[in-house]
Amino acid sequence: MDTRSITDDFAVSPQITAEDIPELARHGFRSVICNRPDGEDPGQPDFDQIALAARDAGIETCWIPVASGVVTGEAARQFREALSDMPGPVLAYCRSGTRCTMLWSLAQIGRMETDRILEVTGKAGYDMSGILRQAGAGLGGPA
Repeated sequence: MDTRSITDDFAVSPQITAEDIPELARHGFRSVICNRPDGEDPGQPDFDQIALAARDAGIETCWIPVASGVVTGEAARQFREALSDMPGPVLAYCRSGTRCTMLWSLAQIGRMETDRILEVTGKAGYDMSGILRQAGAGLGGPA
């Protein structure tokens, strides 16, 4: 499992399996957010499988499916609410971790300085300058 910490209370990962849940619990994760639609790839575990294993391990779950390349303001709002409502630390997963990082970055607008968002996501290996520019988060140039 390739988890990448964004902050002390938030990490992202590529697709996880139900078998990964006990390890996530051992690492202290208390919540899991799935940003992947079911059936996106052949053989991908359905969210319900992950949610059942998580419930058995005492981990909360939330499903905010986002099609690859179609991150919306509504999905970012739902993600922000989930982060506010769920106990941390939180792990979010999708195919590669990029969608989750995009949603997290959008959810931080107005809560965290844009330069700080770019710094922490960059350290985890994700360049969020494009999505933040698109969102008009003060990166200069057209919003």
